[in-house]
Amino acid sequence: MNNVVKRQLRRSAKRTSLYIVLVGIAFIIIFPVFFLFSFSFMSDYETYSEWPKPLVPSFKANFMIDKDAEGYHLFIFNKSEDGFMPFGPLVFANNEKDIDSLRKFIKLQSNCKISSQKIVEYLKVVDNNSRVEFSIKKDLLANYILFFKVVNGAPKAVLNSLMVAGATILISLSIGGLGGYAFARYFFKGKNILKLSVLFVRMFPAVSLAIPMVIILAKMGLYDQPLGLSLVYSVGQISMSIWITASVFMSIPVSLEEAAMIFGTSKVGAFWHVTLPLALPGLAACAMYSFIGSWNEVIAAVVLTQFNPTFPVVVYKALVGSQGQINLITAGSVAQALPAIIFTLIIRKYIIQMWGGVKV
Repeated sequence: MNNVVKRQLRRSAKRTSLYIVLVGIAFIIIFPVFFLFSFSFMSDYETYSEWPKPLVPSFKANFMIDKDAEGYHLFIFNKSEDGFMPFGPLVFANNEKDIDSLRKFIKLQSNCKISSQKIVEYLKVVDNNSRVEFSIKKDLLANYILFFKVVNGAPKAVLNSLMVAGATILISLSIGGLGGYAFARYFFKGKNILKLSVLFVRMFPAVSLAIPMVIILAKMGLYDQPLGLSLVYSVGQISMSIWITASVFMSIPVSLEEAAMIFGTSKVGAFWHVTLPLALPGLAACAMYSFIGSWNEVIAAVVLTQFNPTFPVVVYKALVGSQGQINLITAGSVAQALPAIIFTLIIRKYIIQMWGGVKV
């Protein structure tokens, strides 16, 4: 009986240790991502004036206006201090210039929009009651909007990245898919060695290939062009596409193509109408890897672009040149991650089918 209890305790201890390790790994991975999203919605005031930082951004800001002999004073509620703290100019008057400056300051520092007319109404209440407290709903997308306004070339860079990613998917799937089908269906001397050799291009660092690519693309007239950058990305993605599609095509029985040809279709028709639909999960996986790889790549894009950068390059340069604007940089980083997440969600059905195997 004691031995049974000891085995159960030992088994429980191992299971508990495993769960602790898995939870720790998940925490290490998820926590930075969570804070990245959280900081992207915080205002400048929340980012720099509240400590410890809140886990989630607030959805509204609480203000107070007071008056003394010198003039009006604006305060904002600070969660870490649990009270109102001075906010904005030390003193302001009830005139058009000061009120307009105050409105702009509130919008910039707290991501809250308020009209000059509303401020005048609050000042009238202050004149009668000595002070007034009010709340303003935050604009949670203010950092994202401001990022695309203040960062030079950000909207155009998004279009460049989409063009590069789309061209990379098209090139890598076209060449890699046909190469994978050839490796899966045909037998020839040196097949395994050739299949292994296509991975050699992925063994070289991007930096070592970037400078020679600048010379080659410049001679081709494709330097600083989305098509030139997509050609460079496709070199590495084609090899991955070949290996993925080859495995998928090998799992599809040849007898299905033979049966289609018996009923009168050609070899190309059998591939198009029978094999290709069954291989869609593998092609979707290749598209996902190609999109994420080309969308997030920075090193080669920094070298191979100058006036037409991709969005990751714009975010990288904004990060390098930023002066403490953490919330704007995190907003740009989240904006960079969203297209890859959306693309993955769109093709998730095919990815799940691939993980579950090709069903005929």
